[in-house]
Amino acid sequence: MDGQVDGSIGDRVRFVLDRIRRTAQVSGRGWESVRLVAATKTVPVERIREAIAAGLRFAGENRVQEALPKIEALQGEQIRWHFIGQLQRRKVRDVVGVFDLIHSVDSLELASEIDRRAEAAGCRQDVLLEVNVAGETTKAGFHPDRLKEILPRVCGLRHLDVKGLMTIPPAVDKPERARPYFRRLRELAQQLSGQGLQTVSFGELSMGMSNDYVVAIEEGATMVRLGTAIFGTRHA
Repeated sequence: MDGQVDGSIGDRVRFVLDRIRRTAQVSGRGWESVRLVAATKTVPVERIREAIAAGLRFAGENRVQEALPKIEALQGEQIRWHFIGQLQRRKVRDVVGVFDLIHSVDSLELASEIDRRAEAAGCRQDVLLEVNVAGETTKAGFHPDRLKEILPRVCGLRHLDVKGLMTIPPAVDKPERARPYFRRLRELAQQLSGQGLQTVSFGELSMGMSNDYVVAIEEGATMVRLGTAIFGTRHA
């Protein structure tokens, strides 16, 4: 199977959730240890409702201006919202306190702005640090070798809690070729967890998308971000 199935959105959600659980169990982990975060960019509210009815509990949005009306329309539904796109500092005010988790903190400057806005809002914001595991010049994210020296400064931000790491590996033609990048993120998290810094945890690994999420789970992903496998091909 290629990770996709024909049928309704509900059928696809149920298929993906089942595959996630089976992969986690085969990897020696609890079936509940991996969460599906559906990438809902360009997906209308009605289709998200279908996914929720089939068991989806986490949605990830890339664009603040598109996300906010959806969040409003789906109030009362059993869904939690994550921000998974590149976040501009001028948009931080609209994100802090609205999303349960920000996956894409890619610089100390962005982390500092989130902390400042969270303080103003009287809340704490959970985040993941985005890591550019392959050192691609076209992608954002912290270089793996710099994280150790940056973490104490992140730890000093009193209204921000780091819950783990996120990565987007280079585009590959076969899922198996993404494995070294997922493995590197897991190993990096293990190395960094030994520093014992307060407000910094490495329990969450957000990695894997529609074409490679099974491999990502095998390498330790706790969250996978899937769009196409659930909603089909979309045009941004």
